[in-house]
Amino acid sequence: MAENGVVSKEWSSTFGPNEERPTYSSEETVGNANGAHAAAGTTVGQDLAARATEKEKVKASTGKRELKEEDCEGELGFAFPAWKKWWILTVIFLVQISMNFNTSLYSNGLEGIQEHFGVSAQAARIGAAIFLITYAFGCELWAPWSEEIGRKPILQASMTLINIFVLPVALAPNFGCLLAGRALGGLSTAGGSVTLGMIADMFESDRQQYAVAYIVFSSVGGSILGPIVGGFVESFLPPSESWRWCMWIQLIFGGFVQLLHLFTVPETRTTIMLNQIAKKRRKSGEDPNVYGPDELESFWKRFTFKELIYTWLRPFRMFLTEPIVLVLSLLSGFSDALIFMQIQSLALVYKQWDFEAYQIGLAFVPFGVGYLLGWLFFLPAFKRNQRLREKHPEDEHAQYESRMSLLLWLAPCLPMGLIIFAWTSTGPPLHWIGSMFGTCIIGIANYAIYMATIDYMICAYGPYSASATGGNGWARDFLAGVLTLPATPFYSNIGKSSGKNLPYASTILFCIAFVLVIAVYVIYWKGPVLRKRSPFAQSLAQGAAEFGGHQLAHVHSTRPSTAGVDTRPSTAPTQSRPPTAPTPRTPTVELMAKRPGDRMSASRHNSYYSAQQAASRRQSRQASRNPSRRNSHEHQRKSHDSDSEGVSHYHLHHRLQNLNTIASLPPTQTQPQSPPPRQP
Repeated sequence: MAENGVVSKEWSSTFGPNEERPTYSSEETVGNANGAHAAAGTTVGQDLAARATEKEKVKASTGKRELKEEDCEGELGFAFPAWKKWWILTVIFLVQISMNFNTSLYSNGLEGIQEHFGVSAQAARIGAAIFLITYAFGCELWAPWSEEIGRKPILQASMTLINIFVLPVALAPNFGCLLAGRALGGLSTAGGSVTLGMIADMFESDRQQYAVAYIVFSSVGGSILGPIVGGFVESFLPPSESWRWCMWIQLIFGGFVQLLHLFTVPETRTTIMLNQIAKKRRKSGEDPNVYGPDELESFWKRFTFKELIYTWLRPFRMFLTEPIVLVLSLLSGFSDALIFMQIQSLALVYKQWDFEAYQIGLAFVPFGVGYLLGWLFFLPAFKRNQRLREKHPEDEHAQYESRMSLLLWLAPCLPMGLIIFAWTSTGPPLHWIGSMFGTCIIGIANYAIYMATIDYMICAYGPYSASATGGNGWARDFLAGVLTLPATPFYSNIGKSSGKNLPYASTILFCIAFVLVIAVYVIYWKGPVLRKRSPFAQSLAQGAAEFGGHQLAHVHSTRPSTAGVDTRPSTAPTQSRPPTAPTPRTPTVELMAKRPGDRMSASRHNSYYSAQQAASRRQSRQASRNPSRRNSHEHQRKSHDSDSEGVSHYHLHHRLQNLNTIASLPPTQTQPQSPPPRQP
């Protein structure tokens, strides 16, 4: 409340039926509530609060009404039928494969690039490294725009630029032009920052693990598809032609995927879809005063340069200041960098058995087998983990760290695979199949590490998950690029005098992997302690407490609240979050800066109750689209009593009562507590 002009510093523990839950960016506001990032964060938070106030004034003065998600739930991405969601994901699967395909196919043209431009083999490898390094930064640069402009136009722009910048590489008059084309191509790649965002557009948070696992498989699989295809190109074309064809194949594949995406994938970003629906309703005359959430203020008011810089820098700040993000990202980045080191070094290994170029390419198939096995291992683990979270809703470890339980078994596959590969890669008389067992085990670990760390960060960092996973993705691409250049000298020169250079090099990598894997167990057992010491996680806990256990939006203006209708389930206040008097809707930084009570208790509740609310929303949508048999029977029995307006008062009251009851139930309770209303 406001007393003597001073705004209260507490939110009520629950939202009333007519209150609107804030839709501002929780990463900018709540994220800076504890003063840990006061310099930039407080300023951004103040700007956002001022904008929210200005937006309400515009609505009041013009009579414009903002279209809410609950006004058109059946037209948004969450309501797409299952076949449509998975078709969209399949196209995105191909988009992600094509982007990662570009990172690795280049290496099969190294011999032709050397001959054509007269450069050394090590100089030619710069083209592979520079693409990966700029790719790491490109993913972070594209992500904010996909949230403001939409997923589809951003992916189309990204793929258009990628395809255009293949041309200066394939037609390069000199080596500098080739490197410039590779650098710009990498910077133009949107990558997983956008494709993973599309999953959040269509799936509730408690049901998105299967979709995430699918897209993760495409991300890791695209990297090994390059050397497999490139091996055949290198074998059946002379070097003077093969290197150009490696570029043309990228362009052909990229063009096909872009057209498939253009004609078959709709926009999925919720705020953009709300804008489109509002325009359609105004044009048809259905509702001339309705406007989308982004139509009530200009683009540059919604997304200032200051916010843009702050958003771009947040993943890097979290990478450097958050121990959990740093360690898990280094492990994930190291496991991915191993694949690109193998792209450069497997030729050294298998030439000992006189492998041809296409056979060396096929040596990457065991990595793919490992990825497939890792994917299959996770599918039953998702159900087990969900049951565990439902059984122990008050256990913080069960809600967060349990998501890494399978990784405790699969992460050791990384050092295990490396040591097997190391001492089976010494050449005849050993058979080459032994080293491929090692690479298959490495593939299992690489998939498991990427999948589990992404899933854990999404849950543990809530509103900060986009930045946390952004740091993870950045580490994977950046380390892969940096380690591409020294890979061949590393495998060629370590222990060269003893003739054990190949096993010695892989043994060193085994030692590094062993140390990083130990960190997984530390985070699994000490994760709650580390999060309590984390400024970001403390802000998340405070944000959950401020909003009565409701998880805030992950991105700016995402998914408007359903609090304006009675179908939103209420959250019972806990002892650590006593109910308070209603406060103004528009949040301020001062209001977010303080909250008494146990803040980590709200963090412990957050994941479980967010899943409960998602289930309640699904029940509400299903009930509104498909009335129960009881309601249908009552409708038929009472239809002859309908008045001249065509609707019986009894039927309308009974339907609304039924919807409210279903929406307010926990997901485990399927029958209403109160008896149905008596017939008049």
